Amino acid sequence: MNRTPIVDLNDGQSFEQAFQAADKQLRVNRQGGKYILMKLSDQSGTIAGMMWNADEKMFESFDRSDYVFCKGRTQIHNGNLQVIVTSIERMDPSEIELSEFERFDAAAADQLETRLRELLGGLRNIHLRALGETYLGDEDLLGRLKSAAAAVSNHHAYPGGLLRHTIDLMEMCQAIGPRYPQMDTELLMFGAFLHDLGKIEELSSGGEISYTDRGQMLGHIVIGIQMLDEKIRSLQTDSNDRFPDELKLHLEHLVVSHHGQLEYGSPKLPVTLEAVALHHIDNLDAKITAYTSVIESDVAADGNWTNYNPSIGRKLWKNRD
Repeated sequence: MNRTPIVDLNDGQSFEQAFQAADKQLRVNRQGGKYILMKLSDQSGTIAGMMWNADEKMFESFDRSDYVFCKGRTQIHNGNLQVIVTSIERMDPSEIELSEFERFDAAAADQLETRLRELLGGLRNIHLRALGETYLGDEDLLGRLKSAAAAVSNHHAYPGGLLRHTIDLMEMCQAIGPRYPQMDTELLMFGAFLHDLGKIEELSSGGEISYTDRGQMLGHIVIGIQMLDEKIRSLQTDSNDRFPDELKLHLEHLVVSHHGQLEYGSPKLPVTLEAVALHHIDNLDAKITAYTSVIESDVAADGNWTNYNPSIGRKLWKNRD
């Protein structure tokens, strides 16, 4: 079955093809009419969809994560491409080509795992290296890290995105740290490894990426601190050696302060050089990745500029010729 990937859809284009229903909501408009607001996805990305004049029967005819055959047309709304669905029907998974919908790249994840092992295994600090081995020895944790997303939206919001973000930060720390001899580069790198690790428990990537109950109640910073305490306890039990209290304290501070500001979710402001550096390196990677996504998904007619994006308060230059 020939289909157009979401990333290649254009304004005003009719379609009759399969998607995966990433999310759905039954809503009521101002006139009392019901409609379905949905997110449709494939391997190339996600697009918002609307189905007008819907009812409960239509809404219940498919579930989140189901494959659905849709008819409709694309249109631009508030500067973004969306689809108006006129017909939707649940499909059996045997009717679709799974490779067109699987967003997790197992080969890339394996390469990133190899790089993670190189970075953690190459640490000269024996305590950090041993702690890294404790994390790497947890096969369940590592498997979930390889397939986890780094966010629900904005940046690295896809299966495998968390590990990509983690490796990028660790390599940036490895490159930047030596320029500032007052900083402990290996501590900074390990903080980059730990900073978002709690997201493997905070977010669920089954179907639409969403927050778990634990994620809603605690958040990834608290979860990350709990995981760190658990791994240090496990290391101490296995080695019969006490992990240095001061080193643990600095690792904890890197996790709790990496958002940089109290209003952005950090329980504490960064007060060490490593924590200040980690916050800015993390923010840089997140912003560049998010802005790149805005440019790549923009459908503005002006070839040089994106549409105005209210979430970032500006247009972005996108001409790469």
